[in-house]
Amino acid sequence: MGQKIQATGYRIGVNKTWKSRWFATGSDYQRQLLEDVKIRKFIKEKVKAAGVADIIIRRSSNKLRIEVKVARPGVVVGRGGAGIEALKKELNRLLQMKVDLQVSEVQNPDLSASIIAQRIADAIEHRAIPKIAVMKEMEKIKSAGAKGIKIWVSGCIRGATIARTDKFDWGTVPLQTLRADIDFARAAGLTVRTGLIGVKVWIYKGEKTEIDLEE
Repeated sequence: MGQKIQATGYRIGVNKTWKSRWFATGSDYQRQLLEDVKIRKFIKEKVKAAGVADIIIRRSSNKLRIEVKVARPGVVVGRGGAGIEALKKELNRLLQMKVDLQVSEVQNPDLSASIIAQRIADAIEHRAIPKIAVMKEMEKIKSAGAKGIKIWVSGCIRGATIARTDKFDWGTVPLQTLRADIDFARAAGLTVRTGLIGVKVWIYKGEKTEIDLEE
């Protein structure tokens, strides 16, 4: 079961909560769900260099608040706040409504599965050998205090004619234990010769039985 269920979704209500925090019914639900997808895709593309760890979307009756957690907030904010104001204007134009945008720094980016997955995907896009890119990131994760790591790289790796999945692991990653605090993310690197190379990252941080609503 642990191999078939998304690690974060499996723990909703135990030690993790939703990244989109709002309620809607009928056509409003469909529209707002599509908006959330557009927002996440747009922000990840615009501030990719900052290392996006999380995007939390909160909605009320007439207000939309977006919190972006990144490894390097200075890249998003820009000189004198020019960067964040420009991003806010683009979001206002995209959604046709006023957006409250907040940027915060991730305490430990080397324990963020989203940042690690994107780093590996970027390295593969720049023609790095997948195994070397993965081992380099695994050393950073170990030094950051992780208790277990699992990384999968899938596709036509290094020009192979048949797709395969290379699996790397260290420590323990108890996927079926609900109280296990596991951060999961996926990313993809587009290469010229072999197309898309998929990356999946699981990071086990220890046991956790409470939900941190500030996450």
